[in-house]
Amino acid sequence: MSGTFSQIYIQLVFAVKGRNSLISNLWEEELYKYITGIVRNKEQKMLAINGMPDHIHLFIGMKPSCCLSDLVREIKKSSNNFINEKKFTDFKFQWQEGYGAFSYSHSNLDNVIKYVMNQKEHHKVLSFKEEYIEFLQKFEIEFKDEYLFEWVV
Repeated sequence: MSGTFSQIYIQLVFAVKGRNSLISNLWEEELYKYITGIVRNKEQKMLAINGMPDHIHLFIGMKPSCCLSDLVREIKKSSNNFINEKKFTDFKFQWQEGYGAFSYSHSNLDNVIKYVMNQKEHHKVLSFKEEYIEFLQKFEIEFKDEYLFEWVV
């Protein structure tokens, strides 16, 4: 769009269905590269990607012409197929419904990138559930427990 100037930075967070720990460190890098390719093919910019065996964080620079829900749908659908076709896990892989999307200003770029890239250290002291609820509260997003991800007890 001629004459359109924007800075839109979104951190996406979504979980493996049932919060199962299926993402192995043996193939997570290949998954991250694949997802980065999807984001680039949709003409968006991957700023950081990382996660844990049960969830993933993506930090993306977006153009205003991009529909976030369409992008997430494509990332989840294509990466589901990729993981299952590669037979990375003995179980059928599937992402859980829903996702978190949190926006940041340009001045927060470095901090958010460091946060995403430091997931493994971060989760030594904080569970994904605690982290996710903390995000919702920090961004003042109203939620009901029954609509959050399915948590493994």
